[in-house]
Amino acid sequence: MSDPIRTFRHHRDVPESLWRWKNFSPAEIACRGTGQLKLHPEALDKLQALRDRLGKPLIVRSAYRSPEHNRNVGGAPRSKHMDGTAFDIAMSNHDPAAFEAAAREVGFLGFGFYPRSGFIHIDLGPARQWGERFPVRTAPFAAETPPAREALAQSRTLKGTGAAGVATVGAVGVEVAQEVLAEAQGAVLPLVPYLDPLRWLFIALALAGIAVAVWARLDDWRKGLR
Repeated sequence: MSDPIRTFRHHRDVPESLWRWKNFSPAEIACRGTGQLKLHPEALDKLQALRDRLGKPLIVRSAYRSPEHNRNVGGAPRSKHMDGTAFDIAMSNHDPAAFEAAAREVGFLGFGFYPRSGFIHIDLGPARQWGERFPVRTAPFAAETPPAREALAQSRTLKGTGAAGVATVGAVGVEVAQEVLAEAQGAVLPLVPYLDPLRWLFIALALAGIAVAVWARLDDWRKGLR
């Protein structure tokens, strides 16, 4: 015996004990216009199965629609969205062909293709399809972790130029501090004699950092890393 279909005035009224679809929330499935929710367990079971099969998030553009909201958005008079058995899923993070194949495997029967709007409509049937399929993607997605010769955070060149940058900023900061302290005089006057040596220290650090960066770049060229 299948679970009963329930309608809630607002998605916040859905008891936690009834919600078993771990990758979705009542707010995602509820009507965008009214907050109402028709809880259709069979449809949600297939949606969760699709999520599990694909192994990546499903961005739900539209799920249940109240009759009023369906009219407002120009939905079909007998739209499956009003039954709680239809979902519009964004293709921004999916290959449309792989998505369609997986959706058919878990039991969805109705398919609408909207490449210009970037989503595919799926529902429980009857079996049918409409719209123009998405263009075939030769390379759907870039590699998640492209190989790198040297991690950016560990780059000796970056460390050298970073040190030079910090030291240069420090030298400029000392000059600004001198001007401010010259105006303050009085209470901070005893500190002024120490500022010139501090500025030269920062300049020395900047030059050292630049030297390290140049050496690292030459060393990398010599080892064939760049």
